This record gives sequence, structure tokens and C-alpha cells, in this order.
Amino acid sequence: MEKMNLLFIFFLVGAIFSPILADPVEDKQALLDFLGQLHHSHSLNWREEISVCNSWVGVVCDSDHSRVIALHLPAMGIRGPIPPNTLSRLSAVQVLSLRSNGISGSFPSDFAQLQNLTILYLQSNHFSGPLPDFSVWNNLTILDLSNNGFNGSIPPSVSKLTHLTAFNLSNNSLSGDIPDLNIPSLQELDLANNNLTGIVPKSLERFPSWAFAGNNLSSDIALPPALPGEPPHAQPSKKVKKLGEPALLGIIIGGCVLLFVLGALFMICCYSRRQKEQGLPAKSQKKDSSSKKMASENHADKKNRLVFFEGCNLAFDLEDLLRASAEVLGKGTFGVTYKAALEDATTVAVKRLKEVICPKRDFEQQMEVVGHIRHENVSALRAYYYSKDEKLVVHDYYDHGSVSALLHGKRGEGRTPLDWETRVRIAIGAARGIAHIHSQSSGKLVHGNIKASNIFLNSEGYGCVSDIGLAAVMSPMPQSILRAAGYRAPEVTDTRKATQASDVYSFGVLLLELLTGKSPIHATGGEEIVHLVRWVHSVVREEWTAEVFDVELLRYSNIEEEMVEMLQIGMSCVVRMPEQRPKMSDLVKMVEEIRRSNQSSSGTKPETSPSTPIPNASEIGSSSSVPPMI
Repeated sequence: MEKMNLLFIFFLVGAIFSPILADPVEDKQALLDFLGQLHHSHSLNWREEISVCNSWVGVVCDSDHSRVIALHLPAMGIRGPIPPNTLSRLSAVQVLSLRSNGISGSFPSDFAQLQNLTILYLQSNHFSGPLPDFSVWNNLTILDLSNNGFNGSIPPSVSKLTHLTAFNLSNNSLSGDIPDLNIPSLQELDLANNNLTGIVPKSLERFPSWAFAGNNLSSDIALPPALPGEPPHAQPSKKVKKLGEPALLGIIIGGCVLLFVLGALFMICCYSRRQKEQGLPAKSQKKDSSSKKMASENHADKKNRLVFFEGCNLAFDLEDLLRASAEVLGKGTFGVTYKAALEDATTVAVKRLKEVICPKRDFEQQMEVVGHIRHENVSALRAYYYSKDEKLVVHDYYDHGSVSALLHGKRGEGRTPLDWETRVRIAIGAARGIAHIHSQSSGKLVHGNIKASNIFLNSEGYGCVSDIGLAAVMSPMPQSILRAAGYRAPEVTDTRKATQASDVYSFGVLLLELLTGKSPIHATGGEEIVHLVRWVHSVVREEWTAEVFDVELLRYSNIEEEMVEMLQIGMSCVVRMPEQRPKMSDLVKMVEEIRRSNQSSSGTKPETSPSTPIPNASEIGSSSSVPPMI
């Protein structure tokens, strides 16, 4: 019996500590040794007590958490040479990105132990010295060592990288001839701005001229061999006649004129050269001014890096986002949202903001407030970027898409209807998320732009609210756009002055949208523009019909009561007077109560028509919980 108890205890302890024990201990220590011997200006959450595979910034492990297979630390402010016998111990690593730092010294010789490397990004550092023997990394597909101080020649061993697809050595101090890189898989090449000499090998003539610009390469083209001498049986050439005196005189006069022209050209060239030399200081001064301007711009660019929030284990920078394959997800009033797939297979949603009018300090303060919100029904702001010409916000990417796309996309045959259970979960999640937002900043924070395209489904299928607080930093939208949106509360004339009560109104429109399946502003068959709130109001006021509910919901039985309860909640949110609208904390309880009653129902099997009659307008109007209609 005691043995059984001991086994149970061991099993329990193992279950509790299995995530920690599953960590690759040797790789973890190698990374700690690496970080402990280097200066880095950006804080990293690399602590021994937390899981390296689940929590450490920039670290990716294999599926069973036995080895580290990728390390992404771009633009982390790392300075100094890479300590020996640290990263070289990550023998399973496949992707290594240390670009855009201040790493100095020669190329680490012990990197030869990283036999599984497929991608190596070391560009934009301060490396110097010769390049290594590349033949040890025969699995490399991408190699970027550009914008460093490497010198010496390009090793011929590069030609042994038979899987290489991208090779960049631009902006170094490399010299000598370009080796013959006969690599059929090579698709991208950049050797520009070095000190390379000789000619471009035939195997590389397929690449554009800019890939070799800024070098001392010869532009000579090999001439065909000289013609062979005339065969013995060739006919003798005709005898040349002697020139007469007039011809000789013409030749002499022409020669004199030619000499005069050449002398004049020589004098002009000398004069131009002297003028050029006299003007050199001014041009040099201009060049120095340009250099200072460039240095100033680079300094400003360093200030305008992506700002990440605590708890985010993503590691990328603006260059990553610019190079990522992007897909437009949607165009809204505040900007365009993209799906960005990064080099480490991470996918994020990036919104490119337009019409940001507030100063940088105010923008940063607002983002700091939003960036520290953590709730399962609020889409976490992972990072932001602010410069004079570009403003970006980075969120998690949701595979299911927005509620707007799920509700209105591809209606007709072949569509999978959004069932009642899912719609209730969306309403509950959105209510919880908005209520949490309203509790921040001493109960003063406002979302300002609640709509179906800003609500997503989290991993459990509940609504998740995105785009928090952006309305406060954007220029006010014209009234025509506000009216066309359909979510705006009547009292809001400036989007920057939205209130929590106006958020409640927008949430009420969302509920009506979930119930009816109609957009807040939609056109009828006769192209008449219909405002959803007014339409629902008129149906309830005049006569209750099955029209008000989405036809896709009428396929399910035993949900009529829940739909009516949801309708009542939605109508209470969209009353005209802001002070008569309920608080979001109360709305959470209301919609959760619908969920509880829904769970207690016997089932929601699809039917061709409702099993019980839909209540009429008088029955709804008699309910004391329904406020005056707008």
C-alpha cells in the first residue's frame, strides 16, 4: 500500500514538474552562458525558473521540447563578440538570427559545430576579418552576412552549398575575384559595394547588374579569336596606286586641323579639371553634411524601433515585418490590417494606421495603457511602432477571422451557418472583454470603435475584442462616415470623444447584428438604405414577425426564448439617452444568463421551422425590462 502511495506521489510530482523537466537543460544553460557574457540593452525574460521552450523570447524548440531549433534575437541591442563555446553548443539549431545588433569580432570559428544550420542571419553587425569555410554547413538555404566589415576573398567553398537559395555579402570590404558559384538552387544574390575585382563568372551572369554594383569588376567582353592568315592559294591583292600631290596636300591640311582640335580639347579638359579641384571643398562639405544628415536619420530610426510589451515572447523588428509575406485582411476607417508571416513561421496581424494626429508622446502613453491589458477576451497588443511616416500596431492573428466575415461572408448555398451557440459565445466574450476594458485606467478607458470586424473568436470560440483605444489617437472622422458605419451612438459627433455609454450602444448594435444576420447599415432589394436599429425598432413596434431573426437561426428549435432575451438586451443598449443604457458589467451578467438558460435547454437540433410560435409585438412590449424604444 505504501509503495502504491509512493508511486502515486512520484506520478503527481512528475505531472506537475513535467513542463520544467521537459526543457532542454544543456541548451538552456548554453543560452544563459551566452547572455551572461554579453551586453544587451533590451530586456529578455531568460530566467532559469521559467520554461525556455514556452516562455523565453526568441527561442523555438522542437515538438517534444528536447532541443532548441531556432533562435531569433534581431535588434536586441547585443554588443561585443560572441562568447566562445556558448551558441555553438546548440547543435540542433536550424535557424539563427542575430541581425541588426552591435556584435563585433571575427566570425565565430566554433559555429562549425552547428551542422544543422539552414538559415543564418548575421547582417547589420560589426563583424570583421575573413569569411569562414562554408562547406561545413551543407544544409544552408539562406546566408546573409551583409552590412558588416568582413574582408579577404569569397571562399570557393560557397559553391558546395548545393541547397543555397539566397546569398548576401553586400556592403562589406571583400576583395579578389568572384568564385564560380555554380549553384542551380540560388535565386537571390547580392555582392554589391565591396572591393571585388575580375569579371563576373558565367554561372552568375543570370543575376541583375545591381547585384555586382559598387565593385572594381571588369566590364570587358571576351573578343573572338583573331582571323587566321590567308591561305597560300589566295589571290594576290591589287597593287596600290601612288597618291598625287593634291591628295597629299589635303592629308597634311587635315592632319593640322585634327592636331588643333585635339589641342583645344586637351586645354578644355585641363581647365575643367582645375575647376573641379577648386570646387572640391564645397562638394566635400556637402557630402559631410549629407553624412551628418544620414547619421541623424539613422539615430532617429534607432529611436523608432518596434516597442514590445512585457510577456510577449515574439522577437522581430520592422525589417522582419517589411520582408514578411503579407496578405490584406481588411481595410477599415483607421487603416489597413495585414496578415504577416514572419521568417520563424510566426503569424501576426499588423494594422497600418492612417490619420494619426496626436503627438508621439500621447500616442505612446495610449499604447502603454492598452498594451498592458491582459484578458482572454481582449486581443493583446503585442507591439507598436511610431515614426514620422509610419504608425503600426501588432496583434495576435486569429485563424477564424472576424465576426463580420463569419456572419456576412459567402451567404447562400454551401455556407456553414453561424449557429446560435456560437453567436451566444461571441456575445458573452465581447461583453466580458469590453467590461474589462472599461475597468482599466480607474474605470475611464473607452474602446471607441466596437464593431463586428473588430471582434474575433479566441481558441475557445468566445468573442475577443481588438483595436482598443485607437479612436483617441486618430483624426476625427467626417459625419458622413460616422453615419455610414451604423455603430455610432447618436450623441457621438467626434470619435475622439467616445464614452463608455457609446461603447454600450455599439455593443447593442452588435447584438442586433448577431440576431438578425444583417449589417448595421444595409440596402434592401429596392436599394433603399436601412439602419438596423431603426428597422428592428419598427418591426417590434408595429408587428412581431419572423423577419427580425436571421433565417439561419430559424432552423434550430428551443431557442426562441433566448433570442427574445438577447433582443431585449440589445434594445436596452441602443436607447437614445446615454444615461438610460446599462453598464457593461451588468450586461455581462445578462448575456451569461442567456447562456445558462441555453445550456439547460434540451437541445438545438435544426428544423425546417420553429417548433413554437414566435411571440408578437405586444408580448415583447409588455415586458417591463424593455426600455423606451428610440
